Amino acid sequence: MSATSPKKAKLDDDRDYDAETQKALEEIDACQSEIDSLNEKASEEILKVEQKYNQERKPFFDKRNELIAKIPNFWETAFVNHPQLSAILDEEEEECLKHLKKLEVEEFDDIKSGYRIKFHFEENPFFENNVLVKEFHLATPGDPSSKSTPIKWKPDMDLTAKHKEAAKNNGSGGRRRRFDQSRSFFSWFTDHGDASADDIAEVIKDDMWPNPLQYFLVPDIEVENGMEEESEGEEEESEGDDEAVVVVEEEEGSEVENED
Repeated sequence: MSATSPKKAKLDDDRDYDAETQKALEEIDACQSEIDSLNEKASEEILKVEQKYNQERKPFFDKRNELIAKIPNFWETAFVNHPQLSAILDEEEEECLKHLKKLEVEEFDDIKSGYRIKFHFEENPFFENNVLVKEFHLATPGDPSSKSTPIKWKPDMDLTAKHKEAAKNNGSGGRRRRFDQSRSFFSWFTDHGDASADDIAEVIKDDMWPNPLQYFLVPDIEVENGMEEESEGEEEESEGDDEAVVVVEEEEGSEVENED
């Protein structure tokens, strides 16, 4: 979470106003300055509250990770079911994520300054690392920046190189591509472009990390909803059939009375 500074309106815009309008505009500007000042104070207070609750949430996040570790392929399933994250996953990357045992998001003590995302892997055929970390430094003297753990790929297993080659050969015929053919999960991990507008990092931090269970359970939820809709449809059909029978019986009764 980060505080944003509102843009101040400029009164010296070379436009001519009558004296009454000019005076009103200056008073509005003074009121807006007071509002902006209060907004900044509110942002600071909100950050303090967020820091407090980050500490209180941590034991529950740790407990949740312990429980998740008992479920095979939990994180792979959650990533594959997520509409934005699945769009950058290649088949080999999905296979690699089967070995992802723990995900953690850690905000820095000064929340405005940034955060890190930690991916804990078991031994796997793709790389030597046990933990891959990507950090985002957002409140630095220079521009926002990011850095990540160098991946120690095993021989012939560099998924970033494989993806680039596959994208070059397949053109637009690749499976489940988003907008950028050269983008994949591990190319995102090693990319350090605009750290202040990293949509994948923000999705992981603000959507996946707070509640991964909802994405792990997506297929089950869809099946349950489908069964409910089918059941409702059958009930409506059954009611329609009953009504049809009643109409037929009444018509048959009428014919008998006419014959008499």
